[in-house]
Amino acid sequence: MKKNTLPVFGVGPIYVVSCLLLTVLGLFLKKKGFLNGGDLRGLKSVAIIIGFLLIFVGVALWIYAVIIQRISREISSGNLVTTGIYSVVRNPIYLAFLCVCTGILITAHNVYLLVFPILFYIFLTVLMKRTEEKWLLDKFGADYIEYCKHVNRIIPRFRH
Repeated sequence: MKKNTLPVFGVGPIYVVSCLLLTVLGLFLKKKGFLNGGDLRGLKSVAIIIGFLLIFVGVALWIYAVIIQRISREISSGNLVTTGIYSVVRNPIYLAFLCVCTGILITAHNVYLLVFPILFYIFLTVLMKRTEEKWLLDKFGADYIEYCKHVNRIIPRFRH
């Protein structure tokens, strides 16, 4: 028998734990001196500012998507959420963690660490296509297809 609702957490824990572990690994490698050639000493202050801005944006996205829009309630109710932050980006919670982990890595001001956000993005894209997007398509059909035409998976699209 097919469930009528999607899992509340989806594959989120897999993505979040993977990103956090890779972030910690990157910081560990930098601390141990394996990435010395990539240090951007002249841009340290700029990197720290950009990093903290990304962390702030990530936390704000998470608060809006989870707390303000009460996404777990919507998922439990079996609704396709397409309003609020979900009208700008389909996966704001995953984007939030991408921003936070990327921000943390940027504060380390090392160009080699910038490979990790690329890996985070690729991993998220593959993970979404193989799991949650299939579940949503199966449950919502044409409504989900139409939603996907207007709202990007992870890169926000602001419409006029």
